[in-house]
Amino acid sequence: MELESIYQKLQIQDMNQMQKSTYKTTENNTDVVLLSPTGSGKTLAFLFPVLRNLKKDASGVQALILVPARELALQIEQVFKSMGTDFKVSVCYGGHDKKIEINNLIEAPAVLIGTPGRVAYHLRNKNFTAKTIQTLVLDEFDKALELGFHDDMEYIINSQVALSQRILTSATAMDEIPDFTGLKNEKVIDFLKLAEAKPDIQLRKVMTISEEKLDTLFNLICKIGNKRTLIFCNHREAVDRISDLLHEKGIDRETFHGGMEQDERERALLKFRNDSARILITTDLASRGLDVPEVESIVHYQLPSQEDAFIHRNGRTARMNAKGFAYLIMTAEEKFPFIKNNTPEESVSGYDKVPEKTPFQTVYISAGKKDKVNKVDIVGYLIKKGELQKEDIGLIEVKDTTSYVAVSRKKVSSLLKKLANEKLKGKKVKMEVAY
Repeated sequence: MELESIYQKLQIQDMNQMQKSTYKTTENNTDVVLLSPTGSGKTLAFLFPVLRNLKKDASGVQALILVPARELALQIEQVFKSMGTDFKVSVCYGGHDKKIEINNLIEAPAVLIGTPGRVAYHLRNKNFTAKTIQTLVLDEFDKALELGFHDDMEYIINSQVALSQRILTSATAMDEIPDFTGLKNEKVIDFLKLAEAKPDIQLRKVMTISEEKLDTLFNLICKIGNKRTLIFCNHREAVDRISDLLHEKGIDRETFHGGMEQDERERALLKFRNDSARILITTDLASRGLDVPEVESIVHYQLPSQEDAFIHRNGRTARMNAKGFAYLIMTAEEKFPFIKNNTPEESVSGYDKVPEKTPFQTVYISAGKKDKVNKVDIVGYLIKKGELQKEDIGLIEVKDTTSYVAVSRKKVSSLLKKLANEKLKGKKVKMEVAY
């Protein structure tokens, strides 16, 4: 395995210390439990050993990566693809088209990434065999158990007869790992206790009364301004309520919770990544493992009851040695054992100027990978026929049958008019603002 060429493709100089430790410890097929904070690079930490174990002349699925969330599966797939290897990778998860997944499994990928429920479905229906799997990764393992995947995971692991290595990862130390994982003489790599792993997060209390909580949040958003912000709630209803308020105020925002359809959730994250919206309102579903950009501010509209959840939420900011702020919207009656009484207070009274619009809007295109459309095709189409400049085009994401592109907000209206009757790769496509 040519590590240097992979580093270049990933645009990194080297592995970080945690990744190096994992790479060395996983030599000779040693089982490993990796404990490391959110945002520390666990995906690459297990993908490098996975890649080292793959054999070019082998058939069938060689490595299986189980994850608790669909978005995490897609994120790992993107990272693996960006490593630029010749190995095929496929992803399967609830909400994805089963027919597409079954077709992808006919010629089995070397690496299969999926959620336990969907992987178990394919195994039960004999859409692939587990007999060829050598490496098993359980990413965010404790979260998968918490979400009730115990039975599916036990079934999947018991189906694997040729396993030579197990790698478990988590951002939380686990009291007890279930026997069905089959760990043998495992080595624990613990990066949770290192001082340098502690993010530089400035905590601020924003005091209010229950009746004015939404107004206080609005004032806080106005004070934070145009910075990328995650707003955490304990309940989906609160997420939707805040979303409605910000919509009325003319503030671009996206929502993310388990009650949304999968394509809605993916689109919300995409628009948060590509700068079409700088506010994401969410439940704890977005506190771990998701591919969201660095955020400068965390807002706890509702504080969680457990300290672990509080830590994971805050882990979305102050990554890679940057500073971050976590604002705690609280009433005087609320008491949490993990919040210190001397936490500084932040005044937000008098702030009511709505933040400026984000620089980009997301445009939907009704063509994707299945139509042989790629990012280069889309850029050419937008520049030659849409008369955009390169700087007018932001992040592009191409999916199976659709594509999404961030376009300079000022140019979207004229672009859609210019491309109304134009063809992309000889095909008439639908284009519109993605709401």
